[in-house]
Amino acid sequence: MRPLPGLRQSSKPFGAMPQNRTLRLGTRGSKLALVQAEMVRSALAGRGRSCDLVILKTSGDRILDRSLADAGGKGLFIKELEDALLRDDIDLAVHSMKDVPTELPAGLELCAFLKREDPREAFVSHKARTLGELPAGARVGTSSVRRQAQVARRRPDLNLVLLRGNVDTRLRKLDAGEMDAIFLAYAGLKRLGLGERATEILSVSDWLPSLGQGVLGIEIRKTDTSVREMLGFLNDDPSEIALLCERAFQAALDGSCRTPIAGLAQVEDGMLSFRGEVLAPDGSDFAATSFTAALGHTPREAAERAGRDCGLALKPRVAKWLAL
Repeated sequence: MRPLPGLRQSSKPFGAMPQNRTLRLGTRGSKLALVQAEMVRSALAGRGRSCDLVILKTSGDRILDRSLADAGGKGLFIKELEDALLRDDIDLAVHSMKDVPTELPAGLELCAFLKREDPREAFVSHKARTLGELPAGARVGTSSVRRQAQVARRRPDLNLVLLRGNVDTRLRKLDAGEMDAIFLAYAGLKRLGLGERATEILSVSDWLPSLGQGVLGIEIRKTDTSVREMLGFLNDDPSEIALLCERAFQAALDGSCRTPIAGLAQVEDGMLSFRGEVLAPDGSDFAATSFTAALGHTPREAAERAGRDCGLALKPRVAKWLAL
């Protein structure tokens, strides 16, 4: 591999890491990111492998005055972590998979996926028990184009307000009365021990989450074979198979960061089920799709193929929204 311009190259051979070396785990500095990174560090400690956290501030953490779509997309939450991997400043990075683009930088790979936490959406409000009970004109805070479209589809009479920041910041703004309701990933609330803050937990049959929601992934350099082997025990096969389907669906659609896309794959008894949707950004229309398929003897390949085929079949119906 040719050296990447401007990146410091390590003098030691990759894959030759001493067994007693402390791993460097890169993470964002939010409370949720640290909790998620600690989950990985604790698991590694249980196998006798020491691990130090390296906290990095990402562009997504710094840019809070506009939506992610306007700022450049979800990849802003992981770019600095990936740059640190390529510079050999860290050995692994922990990501919320809903924030990870389908294309990774050359030289990097996702090597393990932790067991999926509850993927459902949480509605949080002091003014209503459900979205339907909010009064007309109520302020709903979100910066997600998916959530904006889903709210507008069901309640076009509500006032959508830009809401950025970590979970604590969003809850604090809600509690201060800056908005009447917000939506959060229930997985994040649970990991923070704040599950009771959910006013309503939305059924996936009625409200599809972000693709990858609830799954933590670990990214490494492709050449770090020893790190890959160390992390193998963390991988949850059903979560990985479901995620492969969801990311293949997303990649096949090839929408921009302004395209509202939702979906969820589930694996049970050798069967893969998937439901997905693409919405008009203003919530005025949507197109849904679903399938159930047997995974067979090559479940990962089958999941990716099924997700890709589903996305390609849906693409002509939603082309006008993908190009926005």
